[in-house]
Amino acid sequence: MKESTVSIHDVSEVDYQSIADIYNEYILQGSATMEEKIYDFQRVKVWLQGFNNREKLLVLKNAYGKVIGWGVIKNYSDREGYRTTCETSVYLTANEKRKGYGTLLKKRLISECISMGYHHIVGKIFATNTASIQYNLNLGYQIVGRQNEIGFKNGEWVDVVIMQYLIKG
Repeated sequence: MKESTVSIHDVSEVDYQSIADIYNEYILQGSATMEEKIYDFQRVKVWLQGFNNREKLLVLKNAYGKVIGWGVIKNYSDREGYRTTCETSVYLTANEKRKGYGTLLKKRLISECISMGYHHIVGKIFATNTASIQYNLNLGYQIVGRQNEIGFKNGEWVDVVIMQYLIKG
């Protein structure tokens, strides 16, 4: 991967449909999100309008300006005691996986988390998604638990692996 072939930007309204399209790939695939309803421009817009100043969505664009992925930082909880904890997720369009772009985007998300004053980053990953679990381990995340049968998708119970990244400092 050449970093000059991609760039990371704060989200703008022109990106909303691309974000929806990429997320819909994962929703339809059924093995990476508990979301089941398809997204469109308006649903992304409403979702992002609900963000606070410590939540952020970044888009990954190729050399032609096309959105090929996105990553999000979301508060872990609205309870005050969790103010230093967030959750991150990364989604890439199917034909851009395994090129190092997810790592580039996740490292940027971690950097943004640091600048926002977070200390603890949570990742929740379907237990069957071993590639994503390994990807997060490679970035310094640790497995801290497993929630058995926490979700129900495609007529089956879903287990989720809980991972954490502690920001030192």
